[in-house]
Amino acid sequence: MQEFELKNSRDTRVGILDYGGVITRIEVPDTNGTIGDVVLGFDDYSKYRDRSPYFGAIIGRYANRIASGKFDLEGKSYQLDLNNGPNSLHGGIQGFDKVYWNAEKVKTLSGQSIKLQYTSPDGDQGFPGNLECTVVYTLNEANELKIEYQAFTDKTTIINLTNHTYFNLNNSGGSDIRNHELEIHASQFTPVNEDLTPTGEITEIQGSPLDFLVTRTLGDAIDQQEEMGAEPGFDFNYVLDKEPNQLELVARVASPLSGRILEVLTTEPGMQFYTPPSLDIFGKGQKLYGDWPAFCLESQHFPDSPNQSHFPSVILRQGEIFKSTTIYRFKVL
Repeated sequence: MQEFELKNSRDTRVGILDYGGVITRIEVPDTNGTIGDVVLGFDDYSKYRDRSPYFGAIIGRYANRIASGKFDLEGKSYQLDLNNGPNSLHGGIQGFDKVYWNAEKVKTLSGQSIKLQYTSPDGDQGFPGNLECTVVYTLNEANELKIEYQAFTDKTTIINLTNHTYFNLNNSGGSDIRNHELEIHASQFTPVNEDLTPTGEITEIQGSPLDFLVTRTLGDAIDQQEEMGAEPGFDFNYVLDKEPNQLELVARVASPLSGRILEVLTTEPGMQFYTPPSLDIFGKGQKLYGDWPAFCLESQHFPDSPNQSHFPSVILRQGEIFKSTTIYRFKVL
């Protein structure tokens, strides 16, 4: 297991593992210029293999859930591995987060890059087709971490790739995320059933606890959820208000405590906003990741899209190229 480092002239540093393409650290300045790590993870890299809740990893072949692990494609039925109750989650038992990628450091016109490559064989976790994947992480002088995904297949298949980094902008995770201020450019979401798979509806969110069209603190949103009797925390796919396949700003998070700002840009139509109430994991520096330790903003196509024909398509055919880009941009107040 090897870590590669990206850095720029602003003292920003990013660590990437060849295992799972894991982002191990993102070290960026706060409003006083003090450098701090803003992602959760482990000091001992072996723990990413043994006990990680997808910390910082590339997720595939299919990010999020597929109901009952079943889908039909070109007249044939497929059964995927089940690893989340009755569902397939994040690519199955051994998804892209649990494999070694061929990794190399390259220099591009925009900055330092890490290029990762992996071929998922036909039948892997139940998915059809040999899928050749490339993921490139690039850090530029604007403190932007760009993630570019590309894939080819030799047989019609489905694909949905993302990254599962857990962020905390407060002084290297020194306190919980309740003070974070969030804005998401989405006026709809995809409701889920008791198994956390989509019902097929696309629902307006204005005025609900899920509404971040106007900036709100996470603490206020979490409290509003609890007052309405909902499950604590967020784990929802937002339908982004953007043009298809265009790279656009879709979310902004700020910490008044550290002065750090995270902006998310993506070409994807959706984004999973996830705030675990607690992880109960000892992470970096043997720090307990307890109550409200982090948030995830996972750019993606919608969960269970293979079974929802009105959702944006996740089908990839032979001769086509899958492309997706997401940027995590860091600023200060």
